[in-house]
Amino acid sequence: MSFAVADHAFMARALQLASRGLDTTTPNPRVGCLLVKDGIVVGEGWHRRAGEPHAEALALSAAGKAARGCTAYVTLEPCVHHGRTPPCADALVGAGVARVVAAMRDPNPLVAGEGFASLQRAGIAVDVGLMEAEARELNIGFVSRMTRGRPWLRLKVAASLDGKTALANGKSQWITGAEARRDAHAWRARACAILTGIGTVKDDDPSLTVRDVACERQPLRIVVDSRLEIGPTAKVLAGDGKVLVFSAVPGTRPGAEVVVLPNPAGKVDLAAMLAELGRRGINEVLVEAGTRLNGSLLREGLVDELLIYQAPLLIGDAARGMFGLPELTELAGATRLDVVDRRVVGADFRIRAKLAT
Repeated sequence: MSFAVADHAFMARALQLASRGLDTTTPNPRVGCLLVKDGIVVGEGWHRRAGEPHAEALALSAAGKAARGCTAYVTLEPCVHHGRTPPCADALVGAGVARVVAAMRDPNPLVAGEGFASLQRAGIAVDVGLMEAEARELNIGFVSRMTRGRPWLRLKVAASLDGKTALANGKSQWITGAEARRDAHAWRARACAILTGIGTVKDDDPSLTVRDVACERQPLRIVVDSRLEIGPTAKVLAGDGKVLVFSAVPGTRPGAEVVVLPNPAGKVDLAAMLAELGRRGINEVLVEAGTRLNGSLLREGLVDELLIYQAPLLIGDAARGMFGLPELTELAGATRLDVVDRRVVGADFRIRAKLAT
């Protein structure tokens, strides 16, 4: 399908609108909609949070009668099922929209092409695939949950230039600068959940909350704690919001829901944990853990993306590394990465890389 220059410009605006829901739409996808008539935008909208109107409904409301005969640019296939809001495909048909340009098909089995089919049955022209890569990236966690049954796992590490995350005694505050920490909090804000291990709780006593950037809702906090060693005074258990503790042994902790998922080795079954998070509607998980848990997630093939901040300093061999991985005897066994972004953040460097497939 060939799209005009104007189509690209309007879809870019729709994606920009969708990104406004980056921190708030979970468990729903981030969606933007633009209504255009004779080259003029007559209505626009973006989905803010679950239970509130969808992007298409808001754009149609803004356009009013001007929606008849217009082109709708949507970042995701309009829904056809009745949830907490009525079907968007029906609303577009009822408003007399003439054409729908969509970035991508909805991976949700409740939609999955039926939205487009409904529009076409009503005589609306449908064109799909404009800026699909950008739309998919925006909803990478939602796509993961719908197609794989588990969230997108983004593992964040702050390290020195020689790859060390903490001194041998566990001290790590602060390797990176304030700008890098603020940037990391923006990634916390977009995540549905932040995950750490009991080792990090013991060493750093983190709160796992978003503080350095504006955030309308706090992500779910998760601790992997095989032997249920977390103490009642741990900061992660304090404050508002839900805390999940995944353990291999039963028990209770004030302020937390303990989920028991043992593997044969007496540790937490990490794959089962991600499947459980998928069932709970979690789209994106940001991991901020230590060497052991980082290594375990990598070894089990559960990491989708790395977010690495490197500070221009050297700590030395005795310090702790990024990942607890077994020794290799051949480079052919190395974990391969596809770097998707690299940039300077304050005095530090930030690298985003996806696991090569």
